[in-house]
Amino acid sequence: MAKVKSLSDGICLIDGKLSTVNMVRGNKVYGEALVEDGNVEYRQWNPYRSKLAAAILNGLKTIEIKPKNHVLYLGAATGTTPSHVSDIVGESGEVYCVEISERNMRELLKLCERRSNMVPILADAQKCAYISDVGINDVIYQDISSKNQAQILLNNTSALKSGGYAYFIIKSQSIDVSKDPKEVFEEELSMIKEKYEIVEKIDIEPYDSAHLFVVLKKK
Repeated sequence: MAKVKSLSDGICLIDGKLSTVNMVRGNKVYGEALVEDGNVEYRQWNPYRSKLAAAILNGLKTIEIKPKNHVLYLGAATGTTPSHVSDIVGESGEVYCVEISERNMRELLKLCERRSNMVPILADAQKCAYISDVGINDVIYQDISSKNQAQILLNNTSALKSGGYAYFIIKSQSIDVSKDPKEVFEEELSMIKEKYEIVEKIDIEPYDSAHLFVVLKKK
């Protein structure tokens, strides 16, 4: 029998490895291991493939992605981390997956066909043409390689409820490779301080370098 330790609703350690309860039993998303325990199937969550998993393993305290939540996910790529968010929010939740790459979207569409709570949106997160369609969400999760990362978050803020949380991954090398990453992080955070309170900052090394995982709360 597997040793299960709950970390948050829908997130646990199975025999010491981070996992989520699989919403689509028997289905893998990116080759991850599936573990059975009684009548429950878990998907192992690889921190080298997911910055959210890396942050949790590095001590993230503020886990506001919960069952029944609506999450606006900016930069969904092929759906690795969104699939685990899908597990957490469950069938009563919703994950709006915004992705600009048509190539990534082809893979994402296949995943969304198997997961009823994932909605694929082929769009530019900077332009926010989808805002009226996604409504007001509990959480925004942003993982985008762009020079104007803070501005993208601000552009999408109207889709987050008052007091809602934003998970903001700052990728310093996408903004300015010539600057010290710490300087880039501070510049980006200074841009959002009027709209957001900084709750937590997590260094996600050794899983990713020159990234900062930030938890924000909308004022």
